[in-house]
Amino acid sequence: MAYSVAFCSREDDADASLLRTLRDEGIAYAAVAGPESLSLDYDAALVDLSVSPQEALAPLAERCKELSLPLICAISQVQLSRYDYRWGATDFILLPARPGEISARLRQATRKSNPQGDEKVVRAGELRIDLERYEVFNHGSRVNLTFKEYQLLCLLASSPGHVFSRESLLNQIWEYDYFGGTRTVDVHIRRLRSKIEDSGQTYIETVWNV
Repeated sequence: MAYSVAFCSREDDADASLLRTLRDEGIAYAAVAGPESLSLDYDAALVDLSVSPQEALAPLAERCKELSLPLICAISQVQLSRYDYRWGATDFILLPARPGEISARLRQATRKSNPQGDEKVVRAGELRIDLERYEVFNHGSRVNLTFKEYQLLCLLASSPGHVFSRESLLNQIWEYDYFGGTRTVDVHIRRLRSKIEDSGQTYIETVWNV
């Protein structure tokens, strides 16, 4: 599997063995300016703590937590005795990087963040729905939804390609105690679209007459 990582340190200052190993293992990487530049376009974030201050790790860890993105830090032999998992990194690499180690760490980290059969997070494009915390993120930014909008989104995102009639959505979301018309479904779908879609991004498709 080919991996892509966001490199969160200055490439000019980074450990030569780290960059060489990335290239040798075919791992694509792009230098990012800071935590705000991280996105779900990457499989993980990588920071070289031998050239970056430890204080830079906290905001990176917070951003990665929002995105459910693994964060791997490269540390020197001197830093090994001080390394603490509470810094927020998912895993670490000891410099100089050894052949095959980065791929192995990425494989382990991505498996932990997306375990087989894990239904606590639903992804659709750049949307991430945290079913455990009732939170929705689009391109890493939190989306504020009403509870009915959230329920609608969860149902649709959990069944990609499935076509739901208005009556079916009323029965599943509002249940049988709702006495209004199917018009309320259109209103909620329109509001939901306005919050998660833009001109270049469509998540909900209408099948006319259905």
